[in-house]
Amino acid sequence: MMEVSILRAVVLVLALGMLTGRSCASFKDCYTKCFIFCMIEPSETLCTCTTHCLKQCIFSDTPQGVHEDEDNLGFCKLGCAFSLCSTISSKQKPNGEKVDNCVGSCSTKCTKSYSLP
Repeated sequence: MMEVSILRAVVLVLALGMLTGRSCASFKDCYTKCFIFCMIEPSETLCTCTTHCLKQCIFSDTPQGVHEDEDNLGFCKLGCAFSLCSTISSKQKPNGEKVDNCVGSCSTKCTKSYSLP
């Protein structure tokens, strides 16, 4: 019975993606879509899906060839997200909006304080 509801959620996400013409317009969309697809895999667990999707969606907006300072900021945000946001999702509900708000709060915790050489 649960497999049917997951399948329906996947179909809904795919249909919405085709209608809007965008795959991952925001962190919330990216995380929710990633999490649903990950949980379909029988070998994946809640923990591995959360970790994979946080990493994928935090770094999805990072352009190629980023500078070291920006890269360090991304890793700080990822560490903060693992610590504070990884328990928000459940197998039945990705809670994309709550995870998005939580990850967004990490931006204020990871401020750059680098001095130029």
